[in-house]
Amino acid sequence: MIAKFVPTAGDADAPGRPLTVRVREACRLTGMGRSKLYMLIKEGHIEVVKVGTMTLIPMRSLEKFLGIEAR
Repeated sequence: MIAKFVPTAGDADAPGRPLTVRVREACRLTGMGRSKLYMLIKEGHIEVVKVGTMTLIPMRSLEKFLGIEAR
């Protein structure tokens, strides 16, 4: 699922915190493999933003999937 990312006020409260991460970093942060992450993206569980050929994953989408409260 490709979704448009709209920053919220909560995103601005954490200076230095990235709004998005690339797939490799999302795998590192979550401990998931690339195949599993892409499967979750395909099933619509994790949102992505495409910029050309680059796939970016909003941190809020990862946190929502993992059940982590916004900082």
